[in-house]
Amino acid sequence: MAKTSGVPFQGTKEQEVALREKLAELKKVQGGLMPALQEAQAIYGYLPKEVQIIVAEELGVSLEEVYGVVSFYAQFSIVPKGKYKIGVCLGTACYVKGSGDLLAEVEKQLGIKAGGITPDGKWSIEATRCIGCCGLAPVMTINEDVYGRIGPKEVAGILAKYN
Repeated sequence: MAKTSGVPFQGTKEQEVALREKLAELKKVQGGLMPALQEAQAIYGYLPKEVQIIVAEELGVSLEEVYGVVSFYAQFSIVPKGKYKIGVCLGTACYVKGSGDLLAEVEKQLGIKAGGITPDGKWSIEATRCIGCCGLAPVMTINEDVYGRIGPKEVAGILAKYN
C-alpha cells in the first residue's frame, strides 16, 4: 500500500453493514468493481486498506486488483479527507498569480502539507489543477465555498470562519 495519513481507521459497524449490503447487490453485476469502490468511498469518504479488503472479499477479487483500480483513478483516495477539505488551485492562471504562496500559507497555518490531514480530522489540503475559475485567480476552495483573488494574508481570516 502507498501513502497513509497517520490517522487510524475509524470505520463504524453501520458503515460496514451499509457497504456489505451494496456489495451484495454489485457482486452480481459484471464490471461491478468500479461502482463498488464508488459506493465504498461514498460511505467512508476514502478507501483505506481495511475497506479495500472488504470489497475484495465480497466481490471475490484480489486485493491487488482492488488496489490497482483505487491507485489508478484520481477520483479515489486512500487517505481520509478532513471535515473541511481545502483545495488550492495550481493551474496555470492561479499559479502565475501566486497560488504557490497561497498553498504554502495554508500549509503553514494548519501545520500539514498538501495531501495531508490534521490529526483531529478537521482539515485536509489538496493541491488541485484547474477548477475553471481562472478569472478569479488565485483560487482556494473549502468544501463547496470558493475564495478568489486572495493572497497569503487572507488565509488566516478565511480559516477562522470555519472554527
